[in-house]
Amino acid sequence: MRVTKALADSQRVRILLLLEGGELCVCQIVAVLSLAPSTISKHLSILEDADLIVGRKEGRWAYFRLASGRPGAFTMPIRKWISQALDTDPVILQDRKKLKRVTSCAPAVLRQRQRKAS
Repeated sequence: MRVTKALADSQRVRILLLLEGGELCVCQIVAVLSLAPSTISKHLSILEDADLIVGRKEGRWAYFRLASGRPGAFTMPIRKWISQALDTDPVILQDRKKLKRVTSCAPAVLRQRQRKAS
């Protein structure tokens, strides 16, 4: 049921698809989705509770990646199906473009820009 709940929100699905490319800092996810950090944090918590992603802290910053191992193996078919089903979705394609721009900038610089903007 936790997996179903996690996948019932389009923002969480977008986060999962962003993480297909590898680990991301929360600030990078915020920059791509243009949502408040608190909103992103709640979505990440639900995804982590469903064993779809795992997080780690590095100082003040949090990073997330897709789950691997046993939890990842359980959800891999679901993630693969979602990825294939949404491969040409305009929102997902736009997210991928934004992600390329965001990841070309160092996370520390990105965080500094976000602090100035708020």
